Amino acid sequence: MEVLRSHGGAVESRPTTGPGAAAGIARQAIQDGADLILAAGGDGTVNEVMNGMVFSQVPLGILPAGTANVLAVELGMDVHMVRTVHDLPGYLPERIAVGELRLGSSPEPRYFMLMAGVGLDADIVYKLDPAMKNSFGKLAYWLAGFSQLGRRLPEFTVTVNGASHRASFALASRVRNYGGDLEIARSVSLLDEDLELVLFSGQSSFGYLKYMLGVTMRRLQGMRGVTIVRAKSLRCSSPEDGVYVQVDGEHAGRLPFEISLIPRALTLLFPPDFRTRRPLSAPETAWTTSHTR
Repeated sequence: MEVLRSHGGAVESRPTTGPGAAAGIARQAIQDGADLILAAGGDGTVNEVMNGMVFSQVPLGILPAGTANVLAVELGMDVHMVRTVHDLPGYLPERIAVGELRLGSSPEPRYFMLMAGVGLDADIVYKLDPAMKNSFGKLAYWLAGFSQLGRRLPEFTVTVNGASHRASFALASRVRNYGGDLEIARSVSLLDEDLELVLFSGQSSFGYLKYMLGVTMRRLQGMRGVTIVRAKSLRCSSPEDGVYVQVDGEHAGRLPFEISLIPRALTLLFPPDFRTRRPLSAPETAWTTSHTR
């Protein structure tokens, strides 16, 4: 707060009161005349704040203070909060697209900036013990992931670009960074106006050891059982109960749902060199391979 005030602005702190409160706080701040909102927290907090800011003209900046800080890593920001505050006056506002998630069980949409995950990773997010996350940070997700080995993974149907695919994990991403350590969708940018959709098929959890190797070696394209496409919308459904969805690392519900990309829906502050560091656009080719159970 002292550093922000030293830059000459009138600054007010509005702490959250619990999960789900940040969207309303951001919405009220806009109504009160705020001309900039800074979200101090992790990707879940940023997601809540941006849900209260979608379609407004007020810029959003972030002060990273969470577990993985995917957005901060994606932007190439310094994850030390005070150093980030010193850099903010040089950041540039960019109007970006956001994802809109509509669950069959909810009349209200949920917006996301980074990604939506369905199946395996959403199941991990849903079942992760908050105390374990607080104690072990990112390691808690790895431990929860390896605990999935040996179990059957339910498959669901993803309908995208007029075709249907079966998958046990689907990632609809707006960012290359995943979890702070990995890159799964490798050619997408927050400045693009489409999603990169990566689908992993197969009911055997042991098959994900191969997929993980492909991710770490950056060789997912062409790998058996993996489909990568670009899209502006998709739909997921399953006859089974308990297939979950997460957005920006937070539990968001269960199938069925639809996702659409809403262009130019949010103003986000970017480091000035972000455009020069953005990945090359993905080829129009969809890499699709069959998977034999």
